Amino acid sequence: MERDPCPHRILDDLGGAFAMGAIGGTVWHSVAGARNSPSGERIAGSLYAVRARAPVLGGNFAVWGGLFSTFDCALVAMRGKEDPWNAITSGALTGYVLAARGGWRAASRSALVGGVLLAMIEGLNHMLLKMGPQAPPPNMPPPQPSERYTPPQPARAPPASLGGLALEGTRPAVDASGTEVMQDKWK
Repeated sequence: MERDPCPHRILDDLGGAFAMGAIGGTVWHSVAGARNSPSGERIAGSLYAVRARAPVLGGNFAVWGGLFSTFDCALVAMRGKEDPWNAITSGALTGYVLAARGGWRAASRSALVGGVLLAMIEGLNHMLLKMGPQAPPPNMPPPQPSERYTPPQPARAPPASLGGLALEGTRPAVDASGTEVMQDKWK
């Protein structure tokens, strides 16, 4: 599957990450808001929690997705190729930048987690692609006439040696009214 070019990819990933975070936040905060509300006000509490917190979670996801795609595009431009190492490095850099306010130790731990997480995702993706159906090579020659599909032939009666009736031949005959009738001569 071909991806969008890099400037568009960043905006596409940023919007997709926001939508994913907002939808997930809606589900999560609707349940949490209902659980934390008093009896009789659970629906109102659920709606309030969704309105207050789901967009925040969507924004957090968008920041992560935007940073990840920006690093990914920068690595593609610097390295000149698109491979799993770009995604793994982008995950580590994104984790580092997002945790940089907590100091270099927290940022380093977050970078390690981001890199390992993306390495697991890329490894799983590689395994699934390897196990899935393989596409034929793009420049396959057309199939030869012998390789084409031939429809099945109509069924025949089994031979007389296997208990079937063998038909020697047929000949037209005329009945009393003059209508032509087929007569079969059986062995």
